[in-house]
Amino acid sequence: MLCINNTYTNAYFNLASEEYLLKNSSDDIFMLWQNEPSVIVGKYQNVWAEINMDFVEKNKIKVVRRFSGGGTVFHDSGNLNLTFIENNKNADFDKFTNRIIALLAQLGIHAESDARRAININGLKISGSAQCVHKDRIMFHATLLFSSDLERLTTTLEGDPEQFDNKADGRIYVKSVKSPVTNILQHLNKPIDIEYFKKYIMYYFLNEKQGNMVYNFREEDVTTISELMNNKYSTKEWNFNGRKALVETH
Repeated sequence: MLCINNTYTNAYFNLASEEYLLKNSSDDIFMLWQNEPSVIVGKYQNVWAEINMDFVEKNKIKVVRRFSGGGTVFHDSGNLNLTFIENNKNADFDKFTNRIIALLAQLGIHAESDARRAININGLKISGSAQCVHKDRIMFHATLLFSSDLERLTTTLEGDPEQFDNKADGRIYVKSVKSPVTNILQHLNKPIDIEYFKKYIMYYFLNEKQGNMVYNFREEDVTTISELMNNKYSTKEWNFNGRKALVETH
């Protein structure tokens, strides 16, 4: 498995990098990454129903639609993102949540997953996940709330529920399931900072199996990902499903 510590924080670039790795690599991959303040919507969601557009505009928060389904999530520098990509014709996505739970257990955190593969501590959500299949490759990605601004998270995700009843575009949208959240930092016996946590995660998965190795993006990777970002993930056509955007989020 290739283990990538992705240091880019541009949400457009990072969502493009996932699709690039899914479609253009034959290796099993683990990627750890962070975004600057951004809101990430599922492929089949109504942006206006999920997001507080006034708050997003005022705070210059990027809105990015991902390649997978699932619900809307908020990213900031206190949140980590874990992406797993592998060749597999018979996907068992539960194994990925189990690996994350095992990782947390070594830090003394007792976490559990639910039917939607969210991960919770004492009933409070610390991780949401989504997945997709492309040919014979699968992708599973999850958030990990470590020290996020939970007040900003909640405000950002206060969308307009009346938009779910707007059938003007003829689409059927997937609704997010809202849950109370918490940060991992609040549940550690011994406080650590997020940089230590990132190093711990990379070390954990790098040493999870013999033969795992570090991979850094090459110049040709960055060039192709940037092209995909510019042509798709940074466009209003993709992020707003072809509807006219109400706000400028670049």
